[in-house]
Amino acid sequence: MSILPLDSKEKFEIQTYGKATSVDRDTHVPFSGSPRKHPWDPERFILVADPFTHNTFYFEFKISDIGCAEELPSMTNIDGESVPMARIWVAKKSVGIRCTPFAVDEIDGEIDG
Repeated sequence: MSILPLDSKEKFEIQTYGKATSVDRDTHVPFSGSPRKHPWDPERFILVADPFTHNTFYFEFKISDIGCAEELPSMTNIDGESVPMARIWVAKKSVGIRCTPFAVDEIDGEIDG
């Protein structure tokens, strides 16, 4: 089960801006992953931590909280599918969301208490 379809039209195109050397580590924190457009909010974006694993998670941030964006080498799976990767420097004290999807199910058997 994938979190987000890795369709190329869903990509969130980034342009490298700012220099990582000019970003103050006292005011920004780096996050790496595959950037995606937010499904309904054009002022936000999603960063999928590891787009080819089934048990991954993603971050959601406001675009206005980005201090710097760096392109990283693309990630390619065993089938040759490739996704762009980026390191995004986000301002400290910004509000971000980390989402970890999971399948809801019951555990078989009794639990000793």
